[in-house]
Amino acid sequence: MWSELRTVTKTATVSLHGNTYEVDPMLAGMKVELVFDPFDLTEIEVRTARKTAGNAVPHRVGRHTHPKARPETPSEPAPPTGIDYLKILDETHTANTAKGINYSSPMDDGRGAR
Repeated sequence: MWSELRTVTKTATVSLHGNTYEVDPMLAGMKVELVFDPFDLTEIEVRTARKTAGNAVPHRVGRHTHPKARPETPSEPAPPTGIDYLKILDETHTANTAKGINYSSPMDDGRGAR
């Protein structure tokens, strides 16, 4: 969790990175600490003197993540197996369709049985 200090306006709002949040009107004019997840700026906890003073209600949210929050780097991709599945499918398809279709005897399975 990250935190930043803000002063509550006389209309009981605080601003955080372009977003506006409503807080308890009793906090108007006070300095408060906003505690938040940098990847989700829709849920903000308000603290005064290190005590929880409720949650800030999103009033206008334009940015949903902190500008300095960077996503986790993905792990390295798995090494290739050397198996070319598309090539195998293509070869199988080509082998199956190379015989063609016998329209005169569609029920003939190639062994002479019907």
